[in-house]
Amino acid sequence: MNRLFTAFIVGSMVLGVAVGWAVNQYAAPAEAAAIAGNLSIITDVFLRLIKMIIAPLVFSTLVAGIAHMEDAGAVGRVGLKTMGWFISASIVSLSIGLVMVHLLQPGAGLQLALPEPAAGAATVDVAKFTLKEFVTHLVPRSIVEAMANNEILQIVIFSVFVGTAVAAIDDKAPQVLMLVEQIAAIMLKVTGYVMKTAPLAIFAALAATIATQGIEVLGTYFKFIGGFYLSLGILWALLIGAAVLIVGPRTLRLVAAIRQPTLLAFSTASSEAAYPRTLEELQKWGVSRKVASFVLPLGYSFNLDGSMMYCTFAVMFIAQVYGIELSIAQQITMLALLMVTSKGMAGVPRASLVVIAATLSYFNLPEGGLLLILAVDHVLDMGRSATNVLGNSVASAVVAKWENEIEEPAAEIRTA
Repeated sequence: MNRLFTAFIVGSMVLGVAVGWAVNQYAAPAEAAAIAGNLSIITDVFLRLIKMIIAPLVFSTLVAGIAHMEDAGAVGRVGLKTMGWFISASIVSLSIGLVMVHLLQPGAGLQLALPEPAAGAATVDVAKFTLKEFVTHLVPRSIVEAMANNEILQIVIFSVFVGTAVAAIDDKAPQVLMLVEQIAAIMLKVTGYVMKTAPLAIFAALAATIATQGIEVLGTYFKFIGGFYLSLGILWALLIGAAVLIVGPRTLRLVAAIRQPTLLAFSTASSEAAYPRTLEELQKWGVSRKVASFVLPLGYSFNLDGSMMYCTFAVMFIAQVYGIELSIAQQITMLALLMVTSKGMAGVPRASLVVIAATLSYFNLPEGGLLLILAVDHVLDMGRSATNVLGNSVASAVVAKWENEIEEPAAEIRTA
C-alpha cells in the first residue's frame, strides 16, 4: 500500500508539471491565471486540513511524550540534548550556505544597478523579528489564541508546561493522560484520512505554479537554483553521515522510511504538511513515542535546517547581484543574526522572506533584492521544506540513541 501511495505521489508530480506546462504554453495569460486560481483551491483546502490537525496533534503528542518521562529532570536532560543538536545543526547549515554561495558566486554575473531604497519594502513585515517581539512571542497570551493561529512555538511552550506538570504529579493524572493519548490517536486517524488526498493536492500545486510562471523561469535562475540544491545535497550528506556515525547503519532505513513525508514536503513546499506522517514513520522505525513526540515539535520551531541555509544563500546572492561586498565580521554577524531570527520562523507566513528582509535591512542591503528571488521562491521552498523534514527526523533518531530510546522490535515493523 505504501509503495502504491508513493507511486501516486510521484505520478501526481509528473502530471502536475505536464499539465502546468501545457496550460502555460497553450492558454492565454489571463486564462492560465484563472486555471491556476481554480487549481489552487485544491491546494488551499489541503493545507487548511493539515493546519486543522497540527495544533491538537502537537499538543496531545507532546504532552503525552513528556508525561511518560520519569521526572522533570528527564525532560530537562532530553531538552538539553535536543537543543544541543539543533544548535550544532544550525551552525552547520548556515555555514554551508555561506561557503557554497562564495564558491559558486551565483549572483556575481548580473551586476544590477541599486534599486530605490523602498523597493519591495512593503512585501514583508520585519517587526516580528526584533528581540523584544521574539522573546515575548514565545509565551502565548492564550492557548486558545495560539491554537487558533497555529502558533507552533507557543503551543510547544504551553505543552511543555502541561506535560511537565503531569509528569510531576505522583499518579501522573491517569485520566488526563488517557484523554490526551486518545486525542493523539484520534488525530493520527484523521491524519490518515487527510493524507489520502495528498496526491491530488500535489498535482494542483505544481500545475498552478508552472501554469503561471512557466518552466523557463527555472532556466533563468538555473545557477541560483542549482547552487542551492547542490548545497542542500551536501547538507543531506553531512546529516545522514553524522546520524550513521551516532546511530549506526540503521539510519539508511530511516531515510527510506521517511521518503513519503519528504516527498510530500517537497511537493507542497510545506514542512507542516509532512509533520503527522513524519511522526508516524519515526515511531514505526523505532524512535520511542515519548522522544519522537518531544523532539519533532521542537524541531519545527528550532531546527529548520533547509530554511536557515536558504536565508544565508539568498542574502549573499542578493549582495552579489548588486556588487556589494560584506566583510568577514559582517558575515559572522549575519550568521549570528540568522541563528536567532530563524528560530521565530514557525507559524509566520512566508517566514524565510521575512527573515531575509530583516537581514537585508540590518546590513543596509537593497530590500528590493527580494523581488529577484520571489519568482523562484516556491521552487526553492520545495527543497528547504524537504530538508527540514530530514533534519528533524535525524535529530529525533540521534536524541533517541543518546537516550537509549530506540526500540529494536519496532524497527522491523515496516510496510514498505
